Amino acid sequence: MDKTKKKYIVLAIVTVVISIVALLGASYALLTMTIEGDKKITLTAGILKVDFEDGNYINLENAAPMTDAQGQKLTPYTFTITNTGNINAYYHVSLEEEATNTLTNSYLKMRLTNDAGYDSGVVQVSSYGTGTFDIKSEETLEPSDTVTYTLWMWLDYNADNSAQGKEYKSKIVVTSYDRKQGVTVSNALLNNIPKDNQYDDGTDTFITGEDPNNYIWYSGKLWRAVSVNNEAKTTKLVTQWNISAVNYDDASSAFEGSYMEEWLNDTTVDGFLGNLRDYENFIVTDATWDATMDATALGSITRPNGTTTVTASVGLLNMYEYQSSYTGTTYSNGYLNNGLWWWTLTPYSSSDVRDVNYYGNTNYYSPSDARGVRPSINLKSNVRIVNGDGTIDNPYRLNGDNDAELSGTLLSSRYSGEYITFGSGENNLYRIVSHENGTGTKIVSAEPLKSSGEFITSAFGSNTAFSSTNTIGTFLNGEYLTSYVDSTYSNMIEDSTTWYLGTVGDGKSYKLSKYTDTSMSGYTTTTDAKVGLLRLGELMAGQFGRYGNNTDYWTLTPYSSSSVRNVYNDGDAHTSSPSYAGGVRPSMNLKSNVQITSGTGTKSEPFVLTLGS
Repeated sequence: MDKTKKKYIVLAIVTVVISIVALLGASYALLTMTIEGDKKITLTAGILKVDFEDGNYINLENAAPMTDAQGQKLTPYTFTITNTGNINAYYHVSLEEEATNTLTNSYLKMRLTNDAGYDSGVVQVSSYGTGTFDIKSEETLEPSDTVTYTLWMWLDYNADNSAQGKEYKSKIVVTSYDRKQGVTVSNALLNNIPKDNQYDDGTDTFITGEDPNNYIWYSGKLWRAVSVNNEAKTTKLVTQWNISAVNYDDASSAFEGSYMEEWLNDTTVDGFLGNLRDYENFIVTDATWDATMDATALGSITRPNGTTTVTASVGLLNMYEYQSSYTGTTYSNGYLNNGLWWWTLTPYSSSDVRDVNYYGNTNYYSPSDARGVRPSINLKSNVRIVNGDGTIDNPYRLNGDNDAELSGTLLSSRYSGEYITFGSGENNLYRIVSHENGTGTKIVSAEPLKSSGEFITSAFGSNTAFSSTNTIGTFLNGEYLTSYVDSTYSNMIEDSTTWYLGTVGDGKSYKLSKYTDTSMSGYTTTTDAKVGLLRLGELMAGQFGRYGNNTDYWTLTPYSSSSVRNVYNDGDAHTSSPSYAGGVRPSMNLKSNVQITSGTGTKSEPFVLTLGS
């Protein structure tokens, strides 16, 4: 467009009408409404009071297109929200556009700040949505607290002639809500994460940066929110850590039909999906995963074109999604680099699959290798956040997965990944693995055992077969029970558990660590013991700390007649001679009458247990 003519483009009227809506679903009534001339307006709804300092209209009459710098020099509109009650008030701020508008909001820019430190930055109004949409969501005001918002809005400098003579009106709506129901995950993320940490490619809005507040706790696992689909408003998550280590497949790099797809979507006690809490209520079970082949260098990958897609409940991130999490060039600093090796969904060729290494760079390897697995899911658009602030210490909690008052609840009713207090001293944190025996609860130490802050090690034995009398089995069923677990906890352990000792070589299915064939028609060689180890591909047989902050540890699973599988400290499954000294993560089955007395099952508030009658 000819810039010499730009100054003649006129936005006839841009009117922002300020209002307040009472608590949704509650009985708060509009108590007072005071108008002081054309200037100050005060609205009171229940315990929330909103003061509008400069009247209830913003008039940009005869406004010309302007630069961002010019727009932010306009006199802004300010409003102050005060909690006049004696309980916390929860609210969000929305724009409600009038249906009669003749000017699309794609021509408008805005900036919203508050005196609590929030700053949206300069954004297109259309990036929030159209119609009615949040510009700030899930905010809390404690009793007597106030917060003042400042809003600038202007016509974009790049508006073309179609904006001339048009009109735009909208309301700012301050809405209280019932915290028990919360706000949708997509709204909370897009409104609470700064726009500088978002990348919209036209289909999805990706969360970017080194450590944004996008942590979510669901079904006993810590997740990161990766992106929000612009149309469906579903939210893609990936686990923060490697939940296990699994052979991708035998020789094919295709995700569909692979051992990896089977493990992720296995609804039995042996798979990932079967241990997710009420997954039909939380996740999109017919999600589309783009597994199109791409050998492009990291930083130059474009959005996959859908040449190869797979429909499944659970998948992996593809390389484009990983790349889109960081807008710079140093991917080692991006939040999706968890300091471990893990598989992606993207084939490099017909015989190699791409992965991410602990430096944050990309590699490609044979699918017959066993690398770390970070499952990915898509939360439904109606899933809501009811607690938390998205930080690692206080992750978002989801409605329906935020239990309270669990005293007296059987541990056997809880979920894989949840934390429990078990044992004493520095080795007292454990996690639920599964309910493999049906009535009890299989647990494992949250990390390999330590002594005075240092990881201890043990040889596996004289051969590759675990038993209660081989080297590591003797330690687990002897010294461990007397020195690491006192009688209070030892009495909670089943006296005998069946441990499965199937061999899994390269390119073999994870099922063979437990079953004689992939049809799960019979069990492998077994042994009985009170305490044992996890097997290859089992839930929680991954790494939950960055490379260098952890150690490798033994599994039960032989790789061959001369070596045993271990989970290496980079997240892969390696092999070692049974004479090698590796780390130790004890696993055992707790009795069916073990009960919870307190705690929420998170790392900061693990379940405290007692043995019921």
